[in-house]
Amino acid sequence: DGIIITNNHVIGEADSIRVVLADRREYEAIVILTDERTDLAVLKIDVGDDTLPTLEMADSDDVRVGDIVLAIGNPFGVGQTVTSGIVSATARTQVGITDYQFFIQTDAAVNPGNSGGALVGLDGALIGINTAIYSRSGGSIGIGFAIPANMVRSVVVAALGDGEIVRPWLGAAGQLVDQAMADALGLDRPGGVMVNQIYRNSPAEKSGMEVGDVIMAVSGREVIDPAGLDFRVATAEIGVRTSFTIYRNELYDDIAVRLVEPPEDPERNITLLSGRHAFQGVTVANLSPRYADEIGISVFEQGVIVIDVQRRSPAGRQQFLRVGDILRIVDGQPITIVADLEQTLETLGNDFIYEFKRGERRVACRIIINQSFFCQEAK
Repeated sequence: DGIIITNNHVIGEADSIRVVLADRREYEAIVILTDERTDLAVLKIDVGDDTLPTLEMADSDDVRVGDIVLAIGNPFGVGQTVTSGIVSATARTQVGITDYQFFIQTDAAVNPGNSGGALVGLDGALIGINTAIYSRSGGSIGIGFAIPANMVRSVVVAALGDGEIVRPWLGAAGQLVDQAMADALGLDRPGGVMVNQIYRNSPAEKSGMEVGDVIMAVSGREVIDPAGLDFRVATAEIGVRTSFTIYRNELYDDIAVRLVEPPEDPERNITLLSGRHAFQGVTVANLSPRYADEIGISVFEQGVIVIDVQRRSPAGRQQFLRVGDILRIVDGQPITIVADLEQTLETLGNDFIYEFKRGERRVACRIIINQSFFCQEAK
């Protein structure tokens, strides 16, 4: 059908896209879907009545260290090239490439230009999309990373469905279980994710999951750390009961969790603030599990998020608010939704304090209109 998948960073800045096939036929491509969080993009070309060869997707969970693989790409623009190697690692999470840190590592030579190319097994099935290399010089040193086919499949399904990516929602967050925690819990080795937050009325809460549980596996696949848990949830099916293996009170148990779409409650209510006050020209929105997931922040964040600041506005000139800041308190009033902020701004004086979260920092600032403003870490 002319469906092609590549990396988002390959086509993200393109004004037009031309696809050249191995037999030198060329086609203009349209973009069906892009996903910055996985660094994947889905394209389509129209070949009329012609037929194209297709590539079957493997179950990337079946890939094992030592499997022989072939990496296909166009390194340095020299033309289609195939290199061979082995799988060096699976479930590599501490890489820092995309929001979903879960990669197949290979020692097949992968160089600039291989991005978006196929990583295939000896049976010819796709096991991943080449996406990045580790290199100090810019050339291959035998450490390449590929996005697993199971994540690729979920993005393609979304592209061919509604054209929108909506990932399953668990509604729980946790931390890595290290050796010290494993010893304290009675586990024989570190691994798993200890739940430390559960969202109200979420699938996790409805399933009976509790704070303090350790998630050890999803659908029988071992979970090593929070990034691995995010991947397992993201590649599960919405509306289908998924098995979570948990460790509680020195006992293992399997619980069924019906993963759902993250709810948009409250609605995002994107609002450009207007009026004679210090926040004039700032655009804000409500946070919800749905919107938080879209913009890639924790669903447990509370407050009103800044999504734009006009350059000529007071906030833009003085830079006392930035895109991504989450407002929590203004002039002593808690801010949970945009309506709270708008109501507070109606009576805002010329001397006030506001608190917000910027990254992992909590900051409190004082503004004295037409005089000064200063900020410090909030206690």
